[in-house]
Amino acid sequence: MPRNLVFMVLDSCRFDSFVRAKTPNFDRLGEAEKRYSYASWTAPSHYTFTMGLVPHKSPQGVYASEVYKEDFGAWVDRLGIPNLGFKNFIPELSLPKLLKDNGYRTVARVSMPVLNPFTAINKFFDDYKLMSNHNDFAGMVKEMEFSADVPSYYFLNLGETHYPYMLSGENLPHISGVHGAVKSLAKGGDGGGKVEDEFFDEAMMKSLHDQQVRCVEYVDNLFGELLGKVPEDTYFVIVGDHGEAFGEGGYFGHGPVMHEIAFTVPFLEGLRP
Repeated sequence: MPRNLVFMVLDSCRFDSFVRAKTPNFDRLGEAEKRYSYASWTAPSHYTFTMGLVPHKSPQGVYASEVYKEDFGAWVDRLGIPNLGFKNFIPELSLPKLLKDNGYRTVARVSMPVLNPFTAINKFFDDYKLMSNHNDFAGMVKEMEFSADVPSYYFLNLGETHYPYMLSGENLPHISGVHGAVKSLAKGGDGGGKVEDEFFDEAMMKSLHDQQVRCVEYVDNLFGELLGKVPEDTYFVIVGDHGEAFGEGGYFGHGPVMHEIAFTVPFLEGLRP
């Protein structure tokens, strides 16, 4: 039987936050690579994941088109399904569709409102849910179930590493962004609102970056619980969907930010140790 697959996305987690954190459970899979996302914000980045692509290495001296072929072909080793390649993803260009065709139960649990079940991202999933709590990786782990007869594909979008990085927010301005606007509209609001506070100073930027590091450590602790729950033959792909600016170049956040830091993410993969 093909391997179970767990694809975890640490939303907004930049590479240096991941490597600064103490992550004894993630480290059991191996050392995280520095890679680059295809987009600088959540929705388009997750779309590439559902296509079967992962953050790239930005290789030089090669034809870029060859990189795609290698990325799609890598699923052979990850899943233990022979002869997978780009041709198997045609015409839908969908990893969940390919997995369904190979007998998988496909499940998604997401934290960001722009990934809600009414969007195209949920196509070809048997079970797709937007978590009611922005920071509920613990709830995701609790809900996960595996069968001895049917392989499972779990696609998880974690909000813990996204602004405001699990802080209560008393000392932070309200920055809704597109996620908050979508959430507001879903609740009958007008999707509006703007930040009245001044731009974060250097001390606040450092504090927020440090808090993202602590959030990675929190997620790592829960990942230890997940490792104890999944079957032995389970493959993990763990990525950031985009980076996050903490003052570099005068930027904060991600999305309409053309700075390398907004594209730099961790990449980690491997079989359950």
